[in-house]
Amino acid sequence: MAKEEWLSKRNILWFLVFFGFAVNYMIRVNLNIAIVSMVKRTHKNVSLTSECLEETFMFNNVNMTAQVTSNDKPRYMWDETQQAHVLGGFFWLHWVTQVPGGILAKQYGTKLIFGLSNFLSCLLAMLIPLCADLGYQAIVFLRIIQGLVAGLAWPSMHNMAANWIPPNERSRFVSAYLGSSVGAALTFPMCGYLIEWFDWPSVFYATGVIGTIWFLCWWFLVYDTPAKHPYISEKERVYIENCIGDNVTEKKLKTPWLQILLSRSVWMNILAQWGGIWGLFTLLTQAPTYFNNIHGMSVRKTGILSGAPHVCRVLFAVLFSVFGDTLLRKKIMSRTWVRKFATSVCTIVHGLFIMGLAFSGCNSFAAVVCLMLAVGASGAVSTGPLASLVDIGPNFASIILGISNMITVVPGFISPIIVGYLTFQNQTTTQWQMVFIISALMMIVPGILYLLLASSEVQPWNFPEPVTQDYKMKVVPADRTTDDAGIGEEQIRLHNEDGEESVNDQNTEKEAHLLNKN
Repeated sequence: MAKEEWLSKRNILWFLVFFGFAVNYMIRVNLNIAIVSMVKRTHKNVSLTSECLEETFMFNNVNMTAQVTSNDKPRYMWDETQQAHVLGGFFWLHWVTQVPGGILAKQYGTKLIFGLSNFLSCLLAMLIPLCADLGYQAIVFLRIIQGLVAGLAWPSMHNMAANWIPPNERSRFVSAYLGSSVGAALTFPMCGYLIEWFDWPSVFYATGVIGTIWFLCWWFLVYDTPAKHPYISEKERVYIENCIGDNVTEKKLKTPWLQILLSRSVWMNILAQWGGIWGLFTLLTQAPTYFNNIHGMSVRKTGILSGAPHVCRVLFAVLFSVFGDTLLRKKIMSRTWVRKFATSVCTIVHGLFIMGLAFSGCNSFAAVVCLMLAVGASGAVSTGPLASLVDIGPNFASIILGISNMITVVPGFISPIIVGYLTFQNQTTTQWQMVFIISALMMIVPGILYLLLASSEVQPWNFPEPVTQDYKMKVVPADRTTDDAGIGEEQIRLHNEDGEESVNDQNTEKEAHLLNKN
């Protein structure tokens, strides 16, 4: 790849978005690993223990509980139900700010909304040790506020994707959202070591500082549109604007709420997201507890094993997004079928691997392999429903994602409640098997429905106001050829009054340049 392509503003944006989502998930999951060390484990906590622990104890000849509670920082007597509230509190009001996040991003820009959402969440994270000393109710309250603020971040980003990213590059760009997995992958092992070296409060201070450093980079390097970027090359700006064409406008459009809410394409993507998020969040929030309680692993080992699958997820997301964009660019598959293919992987295949985890029993190796494959397969979401939400309505992408997240955040607080209910004083493989079977079914069923009913074509309500001209032509400056501007002949398009587009042949392309010169 040419040097200027590597240094393009789109690539710089990709990296900052990638690490922005990493920070977003660091703040979201740091408590998931820290709570293993925060809670004082006694025989009163559990009535039935895992049948695997006796084997693990005999094999390792180590008291695993001693490893968890070896330091002298405060430990709290929270039972499984209280722990479920602490872990799930983040999601209780997380849904409230999803739609507002999309609306605010459209009004004030993603730079402000995404940046402040992450930064304020980081500041709140550093207050968790103080709140924990005040009582578990205080930490639940803080997590509720943290989830409320963090809820603005995700839906705001689709607004930037619609403004910056050409349609055939969206799978790759949306893979930056999977920086969330890198955030989880780094947070789990990093926090395991921090707990071992400095104890659990250091987890929240370290992740808060990392997030603050990211915010400073974001604030000084990111702009909401190519036209507003003071340092973008004219070649890149023209390329982006011609590829996006008239599908996205900076004009303030009236949101077609009724059409969006009645759109089958919107609801199919929401359903697919529901299934994928249920499985992913169950593994994300419960994996440390599962490996510690069922397989008797230490905090450090639990952190590594909980984080490693998320590295697989982001690697698979990047590779699959390149594969998906190649299928689109070479017209091997239609946009709808590329999205269906990807969605089947991140729901159906993901669910089958979680089903394998459910039946892994005391086999720690099988459990780890199934976990890594399940989380890895979920990476296809960036080429599936996440990208499809931009495809079907780029003018309202941030609002659609907000609606989607408002609904699909529900598994984030329902899943911990179910886990707490099933495993309360009953940490056995049988109970955890039920947890994973429920998660698998929650993914497989929506995946099948998506294959049967979904579409990823631009919807009519993306153009709520009629185009005043019969045709709008996107052309490059007269002193540039299409090659100079970084676009090919297939990217000069005609848009008719119905919003349909057709690719010009070579004669029309020449006419466009002649017309422009005149």
